[in-house]
Amino acid sequence: MLRFGIVGTGRISDWVLKGAVQDPRFKATAVCSRSADSAEAFIRKHPEAISPDASIFTSIGEMARSGAVDAVYIGTPNHTHCPYTVEALKAGVHVLCEKPLACNADEVRQMIRASSESGKCLMEAMISTLNPNFRAARGKIGDLGKIRHYSSSYCQYSSKYEALRQGIVSNSFNPQSGGGALADIGVYTTFPLTALFGRPLSVKSNVIKYPTAFGDTDIQGSMLLEYPGMTASLAYSKVVDSKLPTEICGENGNILLDAVHICRKASFAPHQAPSSGRGPESAVQIISEGLPKDEYFYEFEEFINTVEAGKTESEINSHEISLINREIMDMI
Repeated sequence: MLRFGIVGTGRISDWVLKGAVQDPRFKATAVCSRSADSAEAFIRKHPEAISPDASIFTSIGEMARSGAVDAVYIGTPNHTHCPYTVEALKAGVHVLCEKPLACNADEVRQMIRASSESGKCLMEAMISTLNPNFRAARGKIGDLGKIRHYSSSYCQYSSKYEALRQGIVSNSFNPQSGGGALADIGVYTTFPLTALFGRPLSVKSNVIKYPTAFGDTDIQGSMLLEYPGMTASLAYSKVVDSKLPTEICGENGNILLDAVHICRKASFAPHQAPSSGRGPESAVQIISEGLPKDEYFYEFEEFINTVEAGKTESEINSHEISLINREIMDMI
């Protein structure tokens, strides 16, 4: 059993708890929020996940030093990720931190160093790469032969865009809070790419910005990345919708993921003999395994497995992948 403190009582914490409780090793024993009232309300809201006598804190440092938790899940605005994580790690508790791990690569390095020095686990809560269907697709990549192209898109019209146009800036759009489309949803296109192929040779990007009282915020972008013998094209937006899938193209065939955020269907299509587009279509093989658990279950399963193994980082969402991914985001 791993005793968790939940840091932040916003919508993302609501979502992750639904998956966390599906792992019998998870136990929420404390909640930290800016006010005791909001922490109490959050506990009442989640009786299936949090004990009614859970401890309440308004300081992550006090929570981490209290002895009431073994680990914390951090679901607060992006600009707090680095200071909260470092404080928790130095206090001797493990950290599962919401994506993006930090606001820049220097912050990621600080967090990794704190994990190493404390001997406690730090993992970025990126659900995409832990999804069973993504992992099944990853295991099939060897059948593609030489990989030549990767394309991915995550464009989702934000419910908070109308408010932004009226001058109301939420954390997800506020550049001073580490917000913006890249940090909020564009990361779902860059992180899986990094997990599969590592550091690119070059990154070229185009970003559309929107003026706010807190500075310009990015609302949409696209990028072209170069790898040895391979290219990658990515797109993200919080002001338009898109249903484009993610595709990995090799000389022997293609892998198709219905969505990069939460993949529910993955398929493999081997190449047929060249026919100038006039021959039969490739016989598509379904390689997805389904999602028997809530999509957020898998990040808690991996995190708890890593802690129980006595490791400071996940082999899947590793520190190196988080750092390279943040460096790519910095270049964008």
